[in-house]
Amino acid sequence: MLDGVREAVRKFLKSSADYETAVNAFIKELQKTLIKSDVNVRLVLQLTKKIKERALKEKPPPGASKRDWFIKIVYEELSNLFGGDVEPEVKPKKVPWVVMLVGVQGSGKTTTAGKLARFYKVRGYKVALIAADTYRPGARDQLRQLAERAGVLFYTEDVDDAVQIAKRGVEWAKGKGAEVIIVDTAGRHKNEIDLLNEMENIAKEISPDEVMLVIDAGIGQQAKALAESFHKRTPIGSIVVTKLDGTAKGGGALSAVAVTGATIKFIGTGEKLDELEVFKPKKFVARILGLGDLEGLLERLKEVEESGKLEEISQKIIEKGDLTLEDLYYQIVSMKKMGSLKKLLQMLPGVGLMGGNDLLKQVDDKVLDKWLAIMNSMTIEELRKPNIINRSRMRRIAIGSGTSVKDVEELLKHYNMSKKMIKQLKRKKGMLAKLMKQMEGAGF
Repeated sequence: MLDGVREAVRKFLKSSADYETAVNAFIKELQKTLIKSDVNVRLVLQLTKKIKERALKEKPPPGASKRDWFIKIVYEELSNLFGGDVEPEVKPKKVPWVVMLVGVQGSGKTTTAGKLARFYKVRGYKVALIAADTYRPGARDQLRQLAERAGVLFYTEDVDDAVQIAKRGVEWAKGKGAEVIIVDTAGRHKNEIDLLNEMENIAKEISPDEVMLVIDAGIGQQAKALAESFHKRTPIGSIVVTKLDGTAKGGGALSAVAVTGATIKFIGTGEKLDELEVFKPKKFVARILGLGDLEGLLERLKEVEESGKLEEISQKIIEKGDLTLEDLYYQIVSMKKMGSLKKLLQMLPGVGLMGGNDLLKQVDDKVLDKWLAIMNSMTIEELRKPNIINRSRMRRIAIGSGTSVKDVEELLKHYNMSKKMIKQLKRKKGMLAKLMKQMEGAGF
C-alpha cells in the first residue's frame, strides 16, 4: 500500500499534464492501490469522489498553488479515512492501570504485551506482565522472556485455570506496586465460544481499566467483524493493529477498524520490542504519501493564508540570495490579499531598484492574475527549478493556464530580472556588513 500511494503522488507531482488530467490520473492510481490493499470498495469510491470534488470544484485559498493544495486535500481525506484528528490518550488515567489483551491466535498478542510493557517502562512506569494464556504451548515462557528483556515484573502459574491466574496475578502485581499491569490472554480455544467465555470471565474477575484488542493487519476488511464480535462480549476500549511493516492489507484493517468508531491506540511496525507506535492518523498518512516535508508544506500554506508577512519573506529571500518561482508566487498572493499593487511592486525583491513607477504602467492586477494562473499550471519541480522550463514546457503551461507562450515568457523575464537583483542585493548587503565591522574595529 505504502509504495503504491507514494508512486501515485510521485507521478502527480512530476506530471507535465494539465491539472485536471493529473488529478484524474492520480484518482485512478489511488483507487487501484487502496482496493489492492483490501480497503472496502465503497469506502474507496466515497473517498476518491470527495477528493476529486474538492480538487476540481473548490477554489484553493489565496497563496496555495493547485498542486500543493491538492496534496493537502488528499492528506486530509486519507486522514479522515483512518480516524481523522483523533489522537489516542496513552497515559494511564489512574494508578494502577490494568490492561487486558484479547485477540485471536496469530495476531501477535503476546509480542504486543512485551512491547506495551517496554513502552510504559521507558516512560517511567513500574510495569507487570501476567501470562494467562494456558492454551498455547510456550506462551508463558515467551512472555517471561519478553518481561526479562523489557526489565519488568512477571507473573504466571503452572495451572490451567486462566481466570484464577489472571486474578491472583493482578493482586500480586498491585502488591508489588506495579503502576501498569498487562494481562495476556489466550487467542485460541477448542472453539470460539470457549474463548469468548474465558475472556468474559477474566474480565469479570479482574475488572480491567482497559480491554485492548490486538488485530493482525493482514486480515484486512475482516478486522471490522472481529472487532464487533469481541466488543459484544467485552467492551473494547482500544485496538492495536500489528504487523504493519510487511502486509499489503494494512490499510484495509485500519480503515475497517476506524469505521467501527473504536480507538486505534497503537500500531506494531516490526518484531522488536521498540517497534510499537502510538497511532496518529495524520502522521501515518504523511508516511503513506511519502512526503517527508509534508508538515513544512502545510505550515507554508497556513502562513500564506494568514498573509501579512511579505517583508519577512522578502528579507529571507535576500538572505538566501536566490529566488524561485515558488517564492515569487507566494509573494504575489500575499500582497494581493493586502490589496495594494503599488506596495506589492515596491516590496517584491529588486523592483524598488528598477523603478516602481515605470513598472506600475506596465503591470496591473490582470497581469498578476495571469502570472498566478501560469504558475498554477506548473509542476512543483518547475516552480522550484525554473531553469528547466523549455519551449515544450512553455506550450504545456500556456495551454493549462489559458494563456499564451508569450505570456509565459514575460513572467520568466520578470522572474529572471528579479533573481538577478536578489543576487546584487545580497552582495551589497554583504559588503555593507563587512564595512560596518571594519568601522567598529576602528572605534567608530
